Amino acid sequence: MTVDDDAPAGDAPSTVDAVAARAAAASRGCTRWLSGHGSIEPAAWLSEAAAAVIEADLDRYGGGGEVEALEREVAALLGKDAAVFMPSGIMAQQAALRAWVDRSASDAVAVHGLSHLVRHELDALPELHRLRLQQLTREPRPATVADLDAVDEPLAAVTLELPLRDAGYLLPSWEDLVAFSDRARELGIPLHVDGARIWEAQPFYDRPLAEIAALADSIYVSFYKGLGGMAGAIVAGPGDLVAQARRWQTRHGGRLFVLLPYAVLARHGLATYLPKMSAYRERAIELAHRLDQIEGVRVFPITPHTNAFRLFIDAPVASSTEAGLQLMEQERVAVSGWWMAADVPGWSMTELTVGDATFAWDLDAQVATIEGLLAHARDLAAEASAVS
Repeated sequence: MTVDDDAPAGDAPSTVDAVAARAAAASRGCTRWLSGHGSIEPAAWLSEAAAAVIEADLDRYGGGGEVEALEREVAALLGKDAAVFMPSGIMAQQAALRAWVDRSASDAVAVHGLSHLVRHELDALPELHRLRLQQLTREPRPATVADLDAVDEPLAAVTLELPLRDAGYLLPSWEDLVAFSDRARELGIPLHVDGARIWEAQPFYDRPLAEIAALADSIYVSFYKGLGGMAGAIVAGPGDLVAQARRWQTRHGGRLFVLLPYAVLARHGLATYLPKMSAYRERAIELAHRLDQIEGVRVFPITPHTNAFRLFIDAPVASSTEAGLQLMEQERVAVSGWWMAADVPGWSMTELTVGDATFAWDLDAQVATIEGLLAHARDLAAEASAVS
């Protein structure tokens, strides 16, 4: 287990680094994980990749072999004309949005104020591409048609993050999503979907991925989150837009000599984890409902939209973090790689994502583990208060 690279910031870098190093060391000895697919040793991961190779030819600079096969597979899965594989999602979204701007008289792109594009990319779009970001809203909810109508200037593109991770993995209803897509097309604005977790979102809509993706003019998908890949992303959409995105990939230094392990594990993830997404969400709902019954614990949303949700406990962040680390070190159980202060004073928050590792142990034991962590965090907080 590693600390989430998208985890909300708050503490000083030295503190975060110390916690991350301690968590990484402790996780090597863990035997149970509440989130994700569990830990894997580097050698085992490479062995898994080697065993998953299908294509006989090696890819070269983004063409041929496993990379080209993955692009065809995902384009068909999403019902798009073409797809391009890139090493990272940040690069993929920059390439897609810059490609939309290149064909527009506007340099403005509408985004949610809580989207990954705004909160986790160091202003990459304005700094590297001089694009202007118009925020649809900063409220912790999905963007609406009214938000789009409130933008008072021409747009080169509008984006939706499905699900909106920093609002609690929230998704708009199918009706609202269709209405947003229809309104964007009425206005002649291309809709780009940040679908890093679209695989996890599909069970909420209970519709084929191609039907969901059809509402977007372009879509980005990721392979290292729920699908368990090493890294990598795809932009899918019209052939001419994808061709232009490939040019921006080259300009970003993204046409690596060989992308074999990333593409192999992406295809492996599609075959191995994608069919389980509905089961992951069902378990997330069950776990969330059980945890929300514990005094001093809350979850959001109470019925998760995806296989992930937010967990709040009535204990300060420092004691929650320490209790979690001691649980890893002493009981060899990993609940979360990070905690942050919640909006309610004295409470702390983390995220739980259901994966294969969640199914590896009993639900009652998981609930008892959270109860024990809360009790220990409160004891640590009381001790710290007594000392001060």
